[in-house]
Amino acid sequence: MVEGMRAADWWSIEILDAEHADISAAAWRDAYGHLLAESLVTNGAASWEWFEHSWGVLLEVAFADERQWLDWKSLPGTQAALDAVPDPLTGLLVHRGHGGSSGSYVPRPPRIDPAADRESLPEPT
Repeated sequence: MVEGMRAADWWSIEILDAEHADISAAAWRDAYGHLLAESLVTNGAASWEWFEHSWGVLLEVAFADERQWLDWKSLPGTQAALDAVPDPLTGLLVHRGHGGSSGSYVPRPPRIDPAADRESLPEPT
């Protein structure tokens, strides 16, 4: 990493398809994607990417710091787009980090630390 540069903070916006809605999550992205992309560019987003899933769509966004994310998220256009998702009560998930396709956390089993004082046991006779 170049000195003076920090790692970007990633945020996820997951839009779920609604069972009884007039539009799908993909149609919502088609309607609001350009507005969100323009506001991301003009408000300093480091990166963003859309993903389509069987359950809906996912927008992953990176900003240099949390303040930029909060400023972007509080914009009237961003709020209007998020208010218009197919199911605003249970079909909108906003959280830090990558989402949707990242999979669930699976802890690694503990490893035995290598040690110089270990000896192998004698073979059974």
